[in-house]
Amino acid sequence: MRQTLVAGNWKLNGSKESIKELLAGILDGMSEAKTDVAVCAPYIYLPLVDELLSGSKIGYGSESISEHDSGAFTGEISGSMLKDFNCQYAIVGHSERRSLFGEKDADTANKFAAARKYGLTPILCVGELLEEREAGITEEVVSRQLDAVIALEGIAALSDAVIAYEPVWAIGTGKTASPEQAQEVHAFIRAKIAKRDTAVAEKVQILYGGSVNGGNADELFAMEDIDGGLIGGASLKAEDFLAICKAG
Repeated sequence: MRQTLVAGNWKLNGSKESIKELLAGILDGMSEAKTDVAVCAPYIYLPLVDELLSGSKIGYGSESISEHDSGAFTGEISGSMLKDFNCQYAIVGHSERRSLFGEKDADTANKFAAARKYGLTPILCVGELLEEREAGITEEVVSRQLDAVIALEGIAALSDAVIAYEPVWAIGTGKTASPEQAQEVHAFIRAKIAKRDTAVAEKVQILYGGSVNGGNADELFAMEDIDGGLIGGASLKAEDFLAICKAG
């Protein structure tokens, strides 16, 4: 049976003091968590996160990763650098990276490969825009995003990854896909993978991301193919984040 995972994505938020306070609060409440727990932090705070979470059960990682190992790529952070600070995860393909920074499916696939190369677990984000959902092409969009990774790395690579379905229209908007809507897409993703490899499909964790909170997490996580959440805003307050971690 797949273990539920709740992963926080802090985005462009935090300070040394706020992160110390946040992680202290999460650590204090971990005894009540029913899920595995991870946090993904801005690069500059990863050494602090590494220090504060040393010896704990909380995993951590980065919000992105360079597809390159080294070289003349000003501002980039490589997988080897992330491993220097004991990172376990790297988010790839987040909708904000796609929409705001112009990352294409091929870029996401290359970043996915880079994470795996250095023993990091990629959290592969997929999901549709509002206009794509209204046009009835959600499955087509999600398939395209997955296929880019599968074509480069192979279906077996997904057994070393986490997938996060994030309907873009539900990120930071307060809107949430109903549990049934989310389950429908999660089931589609798992079925698509199962056509290639049933063992990988059974193993891979598929998280839901899109305005998850303590009030809706129980119902979402109760769905057969929803294995937890990738959490944005609610991951910035220990009480709110822990309320979701208790829903597993």
